[in-house]
Amino acid sequence: MRVLIVGARGMLGGELLEAFAPRHDTAGLDLPDIDITDEASSLELVRAAAPDLVVNAAAYTRVDECETHPGAAFRVNGEGAGHLARAAAEAGAALVHFSTDYVFDGEKADPYVEEDVPNPRSVYGRSKLLGETLVRERCPEHLLLRISWLFGPHGKNFIRTILDAARRGKPLRVVDDQTGSPTCARDAAARTVEMAEAGCRGVYHLTNRGSCSWYELARRSVEWAGLTGVSLTPVPASEFPSLAPRPARSTLANARLLREGFPPLRPWQEAAREYVENHLKK
Repeated sequence: MRVLIVGARGMLGGELLEAFAPRHDTAGLDLPDIDITDEASSLELVRAAAPDLVVNAAAYTRVDECETHPGAAFRVNGEGAGHLARAAAEAGAALVHFSTDYVFDGEKADPYVEEDVPNPRSVYGRSKLLGETLVRERCPEHLLLRISWLFGPHGKNFIRTILDAARRGKPLRVVDDQTGSPTCARDAAARTVEMAEAGCRGVYHLTNRGSCSWYELARRSVEWAGLTGVSLTPVPASEFPSLAPRPARSTLANARLLREGFPPLRPWQEAAREYVENHLKK
């Protein structure tokens, strides 16, 4: 396939480039070469690339900042996704688009499956849900993947932030009453390639196996990094105010992948430990 990856310099985009390149004719675009909020330019660039598959890894992911910049969030995560969907459809290409666990409100006791009705609580979640809607409307040949708690070497993430703070000797207070599915960007990218090659269409959840709280993820990361004497205290979210409300329970069940015979991704513990030991341990 001729594959065009948009957002190619981001955490997920970098892994997608590496995952698609060995078997496909792959190109990547990112700011300033493409601005997905500019519909005319996006249409022109996608048309010129003549892809079989467009992969949208571009997003405005600073969740709290989205609350104070809702216009930018909806332009990028909502309208921008719609522009790429239209561009892919007009080019005769399929579209892979990434969404988030934050489209759910976190009130469900069990992990969310693909058929659950979204009810986002934050600007970020609502903007990503708009992107899902526009992708469905504008590009019938779409693969929509909801991911969560992403980590990897190509950018900032929770694990890196925690370990940087721990090495500075800061006492750490970490939320212990929000749970989700940590997801390795490299694992998600590799599975995305498999799904694209298999012709998967529609909505899927794609995360590493299992779930944890932010506190457990922090505690395990500190342990794997070999750091000692770190002050790490679990606290409720009510003691750690943020601009954007977070879902208390946003674990995603990869139900459709399993129904269709794809093996589950490895446990989050294995993936996160490998990431820490290979990229963040000193």
